[in-house]
Amino acid sequence: MSAPAGEKSGIEVAVVTGLSGAGRSTAAKCLEDLGWFVVDNLPPELIATMVELGAQARGAITRVAVVMDVRSRAFTEDLAAIIKDLDARGYKPKVLFLEATDDVLIRRFEAVRRGHPMQGDGRLADGIESERILLTPLREEADLVLDTSALSIHQLRAKIEDTFGTESATRTRVTVLSFGYKYGLPMDSDLVMDVRFLPNPFWIPELREQTGLDGEVRNYVLSQEGAEEFLDRYHELLRLIGAGYRREGKRYLTLAVGCTGGKHRSVAISEELASRLATEDGMAVKVVHRDLGRE
Repeated sequence: MSAPAGEKSGIEVAVVTGLSGAGRSTAAKCLEDLGWFVVDNLPPELIATMVELGAQARGAITRVAVVMDVRSRAFTEDLAAIIKDLDARGYKPKVLFLEATDDVLIRRFEAVRRGHPMQGDGRLADGIESERILLTPLREEADLVLDTSALSIHQLRAKIEDTFGTESATRTRVTVLSFGYKYGLPMDSDLVMDVRFLPNPFWIPELREQTGLDGEVRNYVLSQEGAEEFLDRYHELLRLIGAGYRREGKRYLTLAVGCTGGKHRSVAISEELASRLATEDGMAVKVVHRDLGRE
C-alpha cells in the first residue's frame, strides 16, 4: 500500500503561504501546538534538504511545516519548483494558502502600524495588489485556501486543527497536580482546589504513614461526607471548563488539588478525579504528586 498524501517514511509535509497579514503567524503557532516541526521563512532551495533531514530523524520528527512569504528571494518560482520536487520524491506536501480581502488586510496593517513588504514607496493598497498578483499561481495550486477576513483567531485555529490535527493533538492536556499547602501553591496552576474540608488521615494512627496511593487511605478519604458530592460536582464543572478551553484554543490545563502536606487527601482526590476525567472525550490526563515523599 502506498503512503497517504503528505507522507513518506512516516513524515508529513505542509507548506503554509499566502498574503501578508492573512494569518500565517497564527497558523504557524497552531501547527506547533499540534506537534508539527515548524520552520519559518526558510530559503526555498533548503526546503527539500530540511524535509530529508526530518525523514532521517528516525521518528524524532514526523511532521514538518514550512511557512513561506514573499520576503524569500525568487519566492514564487523557487517555491513552486520545490513543491513539485517534494511531490516527485514522494512527500506530497499539503499546501495551505491564507488570504483576506483588501479592506481587511489594510485594517490589519494599520492596526499594527506596519508597512507591506511589497509596498516600496507606494501605498499600502499597491503592495497588497502586487502580492496578490504574484501569488496567484500558488493559490491555484493550493490544497486548501482559507479566507480569514471574517475569522477570529480561535476560528482560524479550529479550521487548521480540523485539517492538520490528529485526535490526540487536539485534546486538552490536563495535569492533575496534588500538593501540600505548607510547601506553597504551585505557580503554574490554572485552577486550585482545597480539599482540607475533608478529615485528615494523618490523625488516624494506622493511616499516618501511608499515602493517598494506598487503598486504605483512598477508601477513608472517599468515604467521608462530602467527598463524592465534591467529585461529582467538580467533575461536571471541569467538563464545562474543558469544553470552553478547547473552543478558545487553550490546550493545556493544570489543576492543583491541595491538602496540608500533600500526602493523603490531595493525593487520593487527585487520583480519583484524574480517573474520571480520563473518560472524557477531548482530554488527555496525567497525575503528578508534587510533594509526596517530602515528609
